[in-house]
Amino acid sequence: MNMWCGGSDSDHELASFADRTAGVLPIGPAEYLARRAGLVEAMRRTGVATVYLDATHNLTYFTGVKWSPSERLCGAVLTASGAHIFVVPAFERGTFTGLAGAEAPILTWEEHDAPERALVDWLAGHGTGDMRLALDPETPFFRAERLRAALPDRSTIESAGPLIEPLRGRKSPAEIALMQRAFDITLEVHRAAAAILRPGITPREVSTFVDRAHQACGVTSGSSFCIVLFGPDTAFPHGVDVPKPLDPGDMVLIDTGCILHGYHSDLTRTYVFGAPTARQREVWQHERAAQDVAFEAARLGQPCAAVDEAVRGFLAAEGYGPGYRLPGLGHRTGHGLGLAIHEPPYFVRGDETPLAEGMCLSIEPMLCLPGEFGVRLEDHIHMTVQGPAWFTRPAISLDEPF
Repeated sequence: MNMWCGGSDSDHELASFADRTAGVLPIGPAEYLARRAGLVEAMRRTGVATVYLDATHNLTYFTGVKWSPSERLCGAVLTASGAHIFVVPAFERGTFTGLAGAEAPILTWEEHDAPERALVDWLAGHGTGDMRLALDPETPFFRAERLRAALPDRSTIESAGPLIEPLRGRKSPAEIALMQRAFDITLEVHRAAAAILRPGITPREVSTFVDRAHQACGVTSGSSFCIVLFGPDTAFPHGVDVPKPLDPGDMVLIDTGCILHGYHSDLTRTYVFGAPTARQREVWQHERAAQDVAFEAARLGQPCAAVDEAVRGFLAAEGYGPGYRLPGLGHRTGHGLGLAIHEPPYFVRGDETPLAEGMCLSIEPMLCLPGEFGVRLEDHIHMTVQGPAWFTRPAISLDEPF
């Protein structure tokens, strides 16, 4: 049996944790102001008169306001002149004004009103009602259609994605620092989770421990998600309906993360509980080598698709695939990360976004062998002027996954 047959007491493991969030500051008002200025500049450059931000991560990104989306219209409007208002249900005004970032004027609407009409009337009063309106790309379809119906015939409506995604995709030093601390915490949690494994332990027991461990590190909300899989179940990227308990010799896959001041960590480790077989070692090493191939392909100015292409070429030469065929890599090589767990850009065929300084993406070319096991090693990079840099150091070997 190798070192990953811990079985230590979970309470003992938790007792060793300390608050890792002390002194970590959230994004400040000056950065939100700069983000809005960047959006206004993009609007002027492209001729967009108005942008509507729904109650999504985009509202948070540009204003700092976090609001749960619902059927009721609640969001913000920015114009190319720099005007900035919130649109809020009247009965929510008291709650909304107490939120951090809710410093702009507030336009309210009553329950019997058509809020889309109120918004369009405000636009008309500010000279933008007959021009181009760009919608938050996460705006629900029903809301987009109501806004379209409320606009004058000569107006146009389009997605604000081309304006927003380049801004959100390039993280600031403050954003990267928040994610770095979140990753540091989750890596520590991973180490502790490996130490409590024992024959018969269930995925639920492990995920409960992982959640408590994130809390013990100061993340009061605990894990943002947690996938725990053993043995053949590890061949399914997002798990199975009834996951099996742990047996000696099983492959162990744990994928988890946390949120720190709105920013995510997302980290996966795969190893063997007990003595690895030659087959497990071989596939694990191919997965680890594929990470290195992706890292070397991730160069400033290169399209994101080129990273995925390089990985698939390497794996095909090792006998996997080709393409998305199994056994092999059935999904994309990686995804962007920030306020959302998955956000543009992506390491996938067809994404021609050039890699630029500040972009943060996962490298997780998971190998799935149906009926046997799967191996996912997931670490994230952030692009610097020198090229990619790891948030967490990738696993050293199957015997030293941390």
